[in-house]
Amino acid sequence: MTLEQLRQKSHQLPLEPGVYIMKDKTGKVIYVGKAKKLKNRVSSYFMAVESHLPKVYQMVMHVNDFDFIVTQSEFEALVLECSLIKQYSPKYNILLKDDKGYHYIKITPGDWPDIQAAKQKIDDGSTYIGPYTSSFIVTQSVELAKKAFLLPSCKKRFPQDIGRERPCLNYHIKQCCGVCTGKISQAQYREMVDRAIAYITTGADKIIKDLQSEMQRYSENLEFEKAAAVRDQLQSLQRLNERQKVVFESKVDMDAIALAKGEGKVCVVVLKFRQGRLSDKDEYLLKDDGAPADILNEFVARYYTTRADLPKEVLLELELPDRPLIEQLLSERRGSKAELLLPQRGEKLRLVKMAYDNAVTGISYRSRRPAREIAALDELAKLLGLEEPPAYIESYDISNLGESYKVCGMVVFKDGRPYRRAYKRFKIQTVVGQDDYSSMKEALTRRLTRLKNGDADEGFATTPDLILLDGGKGHVSAIRPLVAEMGLQIPVFGMVKDQKHRTRAIALDGSEVALSSFKAAFKLVTTIQDEVHRYAISYQRKLHKNSALKSELTNIPGVGEKRAKQLLGAFQSLEEISLAPVQVLMDRGKLPKSAALAVYNYFNGK
Repeated sequence: MTLEQLRQKSHQLPLEPGVYIMKDKTGKVIYVGKAKKLKNRVSSYFMAVESHLPKVYQMVMHVNDFDFIVTQSEFEALVLECSLIKQYSPKYNILLKDDKGYHYIKITPGDWPDIQAAKQKIDDGSTYIGPYTSSFIVTQSVELAKKAFLLPSCKKRFPQDIGRERPCLNYHIKQCCGVCTGKISQAQYREMVDRAIAYITTGADKIIKDLQSEMQRYSENLEFEKAAAVRDQLQSLQRLNERQKVVFESKVDMDAIALAKGEGKVCVVVLKFRQGRLSDKDEYLLKDDGAPADILNEFVARYYTTRADLPKEVLLELELPDRPLIEQLLSERRGSKAELLLPQRGEKLRLVKMAYDNAVTGISYRSRRPAREIAALDELAKLLGLEEPPAYIESYDISNLGESYKVCGMVVFKDGRPYRRAYKRFKIQTVVGQDDYSSMKEALTRRLTRLKNGDADEGFATTPDLILLDGGKGHVSAIRPLVAEMGLQIPVFGMVKDQKHRTRAIALDGSEVALSSFKAAFKLVTTIQDEVHRYAISYQRKLHKNSALKSELTNIPGVGEKRAKQLLGAFQSLEEISLAPVQVLMDRGKLPKSAALAVYNYFNGK
């Protein structure tokens, strides 16, 4: 079907809730969606197609036909949508691939065995514990067992590497028994490994009791060195066990879910807390094809239709469009009431931030960029309601000295870092008096005009993802209409300072958003505001200084404005000009002999 035929067909749909199924020219299902009113939702796909988001545009371009199913309620539509997505795995829906598989704890063979996490069981003579469905639990168990019983976590091989190198830092901070030093016998090492395996298979409580009995026995037999060694293991295990025992006080089963964007990717992390302890982690890398709240909405609905272990509470960082429907779905599948919560403070907010930190780390690991940069841009996007993290940010500040030397500085931050090659400076030319709003408007008009005219200069050729003005809502109100008049869709916000000239908030259109709860974004905005202020004021001072120097030079007979500017360009300072011989003034300063003599005599009292 053509686009017009699809549009006509969509107008025949009922104003009822239901599910629509988009198909390509081969009849393959490429997208499944739900709607409160089928006619309105489906017809919207085939109207103003060019204005759709990239994901939606691509999907519409491949639609050849569609089917629909009317339901009794929007909730039934949600349930049916999730079922059909699971059945067809459409290309343009979020696909949650269960990559967990089976995981094992591996104990290598030989006199000096090692405990490792393994993704599969192979016939290599090793002993395997498992299978486990969670790689998180396997990795955590191995790490905790090694820490508790001071087993080496390095890549050294024993006994080959015993005595070959000095022990590493872990040995000196008492996190490793130091097998490489040669002070640990094979029998002692094997005993420690056996205890670690018992810790993994039976838990800490039984091992603690066994160690306490063993330490008591050694003490009664006056074997104090052995008793001390057991005591050290016991204390290490007790400290570790206490630290891992409770993550938070509530015993309610809950999941914390957060999303991070960066480098064209979306990472969603689910942290599962059961009986007050972190029990598992799920991580998904999804296509970046929409607003964070929409992506999270689709993810949560899909995720809980494929899971059997359902929590009572789901902690989220963003409000979901279908929150009531998903709560109903989760409650019915669970058999008791379940809630989707947006914590604002306390322990539950800390758990959501933990999930968010893990999501940022997931993006950072895959993109090999610092997590702080990804977090800063992602937080800023969420704070300002942007669909994507702003990769290219321009910031502007006005600086003036009275009514003279009015300038505007423009700095650029690319991927969260200063991009100095694109910095620009503007002399304010048309504004009379001290009018920061008009000065800002003049500078932005000149900058955006050069963008519209296709200026090849890198600093003018790039359309910014975000403009930040050093000022409050007055600056924003002056510049936003200008951007709209020029036919550009660039978000514009202000950076507000407190009485001590420190960054305090982001100015919206008539309101402000505090930055205190967004640490990474706060640090980035503060850095941008400090940098644009430094750049603008340094330019203004330079102009003022050059003007003062030029005034002194023009007092010399034979030196006018042009020659004064020539000298300031050729020499670093007035002092350097004053010390220059006549020939140097002629050669470097391009002065005739008479003017060079006048300059020399002026500074040397002749």
